[in-house]
Amino acid sequence: MTITLTKGERISLDKVAPGLSEVFVGMGWDVKATDTGRDFDLDSSIFLLGANEKMLSDAHFIYYNNLTSPDTDKSVQHTGDNLTGAGEGDDETIKINLKKVPTEIQKIVIAVTIHEALEREQNFGQVQNAFVRIVNSQTSEEIVRYDLAEDYSTETSMIMAELYSKDGEWRVKAVGSGYQKGLQALLDGYK
Repeated sequence: MTITLTKGERISLDKVAPGLSEVFVGMGWDVKATDTGRDFDLDSSIFLLGANEKMLSDAHFIYYNNLTSPDTDKSVQHTGDNLTGAGEGDDETIKINLKKVPTEIQKIVIAVTIHEALEREQNFGQVQNAFVRIVNSQTSEEIVRYDLAEDYSTETSMIMAELYSKDGEWRVKAVGSGYQKGLQALLDGYK
């Protein structure tokens, strides 16, 4: 049974899926039927943060040019860049082994940005059906889902959700916060 979150809601993964160890985070979106004259390329990325809400190093930014976390277990793995977002279901996915994420990583921030949004004059107001979901890798059962419902007509990057460790368990928060200066605004905030 899928738990659907609304913006700002939180839930304990241990309570809704006891014994959960490996998940994949699926993200999807569609482009509205508007012609900007340029292709849309949305990119998912992950920020691995310490207790101070900052990345532990530049290697803790996981995206299409840095597909795995720097720990020896490679506990977080981006599966690659989808340049078009065409088709149904997940457009990009990230695998996370919750049992092997190093303890110094306290929060995993899940973001989506529009590649070259300013140059292409694109924003999230031109995107629809955007979602993030957390799926049990072993059973393929969707556990938690958050559908982006608001209109973000000036934003070019979004923090979709956060996984965070609290009291020895992993929790999920549906965030849905938009930013106007693309990926750089997010990077600056977490350095």
